[in-house]
Amino acid sequence: MLKRLGVLDQSHINEGSNAVQALADTTRLAEEADRLGYHRYWVSEHHSSRSLAHSSPEVLIAHLASHTKRIRVGSGGIMLPHYSAYKVAENFRLLEALYPGRIDLGIGRAPGGRPLSTRALQEGRYHHGDIYPQQVVDLIAYLNDAVPADHRFPGLLAAPSVPTAPELWLLGSSGGTAGLAAEAGASYAFAQFFGTAGGSDSVRMYRERFTPSLMEPEPKALAAVMVICAESEAEALELSSSVSLYFLALETGMELGYLPSVQTAKDYPYTPYDLARLQAAKEKRVIGTPEQVKLGLEQLAEEYQADELLLVSPIYDLEARLRSYRLVAEAFGLQQA
Repeated sequence: MLKRLGVLDQSHINEGSNAVQALADTTRLAEEADRLGYHRYWVSEHHSSRSLAHSSPEVLIAHLASHTKRIRVGSGGIMLPHYSAYKVAENFRLLEALYPGRIDLGIGRAPGGRPLSTRALQEGRYHHGDIYPQQVVDLIAYLNDAVPADHRFPGLLAAPSVPTAPELWLLGSSGGTAGLAAEAGASYAFAQFFGTAGGSDSVRMYRERFTPSLMEPEPKALAAVMVICAESEAEALELSSSVSLYFLALETGMELGYLPSVQTAKDYPYTPYDLARLQAAKEKRVIGTPEQVKLGLEQLAEEYQADELLLVSPIYDLEARLRSYRLVAEAFGLQQA
């Protein structure tokens, strides 16, 4: 069932480094992913974060698309409730005009930050209830020149008008988003790396309830998975210690403000409770040699009925991170440029 592999990059800022270097590393990884034959490269949206360099995916997408040749580039995702669906449609139609057939628009309803940044982003806007479902309907109409006559803004054009549209993906980690994607006839992306339970059930429900649309005639689903690959299992486990400490700190309310080095992770004074949490988290990730990773990814693709997987690989050392993606590409026989 697994047809393609892609990349989800959050541009973690490494301990002792800065956002400028993190974005330079993202550019280098996108170029390498393009060369290696990965199908998609998505960037995320995070606000008021000291540890993540992404805040405006549409700006970064334009940059990355200009530095690559064949890989699809998109958002994972745009946090739609912060914005006008009309403006998002215009942004992504412009990107589609600049890079035809290579743009993905992944959207979500999560805030992508804490309450303070949400308040700042939505200053002066007043929402009554959950506006996200209506925003999805509006966005589909704007992207496809299909605004109905009885719409609030009949005849509205999301410029520029182009013959193709970005691929629309609804991002989620629950059955609610899966149902919305099925009803809208959009593609569905599940954030497996969040560790949320019930993912396979959500994708199954999405496929069962899918309604064909002008965007997709058949259901299309992917899962984003955390992957750390190295020549040996011991090395992969060592490399994974950085992100393990990073997420442990987030879970316990102690944001580090950076992706720690392996040495920092080794030196951290873990409690028995911490170690139990690390072990539980590790079981949801795919860590090991190319052979182990390939087997693990194929099993996850089957479990989640996923046509594609996006690999999330927050590795402190850039060369080790690039090598991780190379090893996986080689294991799956991706078509390299």
